[in-house]
Amino acid sequence: MTHDLYDIINRRRDVRGEFTGAPVPAEVLDRVLTAAHAAPSVGLSQPWDFVVVRDRGLRTAFHGHVAREREVFAATLDGDAAARFARIKIDGVLESTLSVVVTYDAGRGGPAVLGRHAIADAGLYSVCLAIQNLWLAATAEGLGVGWVSFYREEYLRELLGIPAAVRPVAWLCLGPVSRLAEVPDLERHGWRRRAPLDQVRHEDRWGAR
Repeated sequence: MTHDLYDIINRRRDVRGEFTGAPVPAEVLDRVLTAAHAAPSVGLSQPWDFVVVRDRGLRTAFHGHVAREREVFAATLDGDAAARFARIKIDGVLESTLSVVVTYDAGRGGPAVLGRHAIADAGLYSVCLAIQNLWLAATAEGLGVGWVSFYREEYLRELLGIPAAVRPVAWLCLGPVSRLAEVPDLERHGWRRRAPLDQVRHEDRWGAR
């Protein structure tokens, strides 16, 4: 079982172009969301919500917004970076079966959230743990997940009717895939390379290798 966990961690990919659009059985989606909801959270605040987005109109509108934000980012690039980015697909909003938007409610569990008094972002970190649980569970179920980050929070909040005090953290495309790529997209397209562990590991003090 230990080896299975490490295999899932290493197989996990940020999926863009491999979604098939095939259905996700209700019981599988429930297991994936239950795994996300089982994540640890500061003060047991459980500050997340999960908005399952199936509506084609909502997804088409969001896809258009993402495309416009892609153009904004592309305009900041030049030369080789621009050429590399032009080859990279940044979302699977329309190809995936559905999407899950994960949000953060800083007021959840308040007014005094045990463990958050000194680290204001601890609740946000908790939401990221829920996202990672979701991602690993989806991978174990043979599903792909793609985190879309080319959007403005205000736009997404208005699109889905998210309350003003709640922050949308992630739009996750979810669904069956034809395969999970051996090499992550950004590495394959030459955008960045994964750093070796010894480059980011320190002992006792920063810089002590």
